[in-house]
Amino acid sequence: MDDFATQLLAWYDDHGRHNLPWQRDATPYHVWLSEIMLQQTQVATVIPYYERFIESFPDINALASADVDKVLHHWSGLGYYARARNLHKTAIMLVTDYGGEFPADIDALQALPGVGRSTAGAVLSTALGGRAAILDGNVKRVLARFHAVEGWPGKTAVAAALWEHAEEHTPESRVADYTQAIMDLGATLCTRAKPDCQRCPQAGDCAALRWSRQGDFPGKKPKKSIPTRRTHFVIAHSPDDHLLLERRPSSGIWGGLWCFPEVDDAASASRYCKETLFTDIAAMTELPTLRHSFSHYHLEISPLLLTLSRTPTMISEHDQLRFWPAEESPAVGLAAPVQRLWQEAAAVITKSRTGDKKQ
Repeated sequence: MDDFATQLLAWYDDHGRHNLPWQRDATPYHVWLSEIMLQQTQVATVIPYYERFIESFPDINALASADVDKVLHHWSGLGYYARARNLHKTAIMLVTDYGGEFPADIDALQALPGVGRSTAGAVLSTALGGRAAILDGNVKRVLARFHAVEGWPGKTAVAAALWEHAEEHTPESRVADYTQAIMDLGATLCTRAKPDCQRCPQAGDCAALRWSRQGDFPGKKPKKSIPTRRTHFVIAHSPDDHLLLERRPSSGIWGGLWCFPEVDDAASASRYCKETLFTDIAAMTELPTLRHSFSHYHLEISPLLLTLSRTPTMISEHDQLRFWPAEESPAVGLAAPVQRLWQEAAAVITKSRTGDKKQ
């Protein structure tokens, strides 16, 4: 075992995190689920989602047999929804092809939907007793600083150099502890801003600290101007106080989630009601514009609350369109801005009904 691993494990024994929910029973299912949830998401955010998810889907068979809408509902608000769709696909694949067990082979694990090299390494090393390196965001930062690896890790050559260091330091024994230890080091001491170098077990050999260049590693992603896209949401309100949602295509932004239908402008909203819902608009209310940011663009949503003259009868035959009672947010996958706009629309409807009764 090299000095890096020895020092890190000694630190982990005294200062590492040992009681995270997925550590209490580190089955392959629990580790895999946590690793998928932790992709680009902080531990504090993940824990309540993880606990609710495990309560509803306690094992791989329960997840595989669940309706995808229920899975997406449990993911609502966590973002990057392709993770949830791939989670469901993988569960089905594991039950169908592997008898509900995770393969103890790095290549077979990487072949599962949504499982990359680092996630596969975490499952193998933490839950299946194998030896494999990992390279998540925290580990990239630790290794980039320790070895002063120049450049943005998104570049192929930089990633290759970091993987080489990750493989070099991964020990033959206590691999599960080492895997958690290096993630913990990045999450608690070797943080993006204001790293606590005085308490770091690797401080004596860290190149970035030696040169007082901690802020230079890892290299920053080249900046790009982020465009703004504008759209209108049709919030169709039926006379019996139901709201309409449309299931989005399985690929793309919010893939597979339920959303308010999108149109270009108010005139298009009117045409949508006539041509798709076969009804007219009795009243239109413009709700405040909502701005939602993705990694590669901003979305400005102009919500149009449309009170329909009658409830469309053909909706019951359309599996991509569905009405739900406005007073209760539906238990399906909803993106964060859709959840917020649902609540705003429901409040407007309730206020309107209350006003009508007073008159």
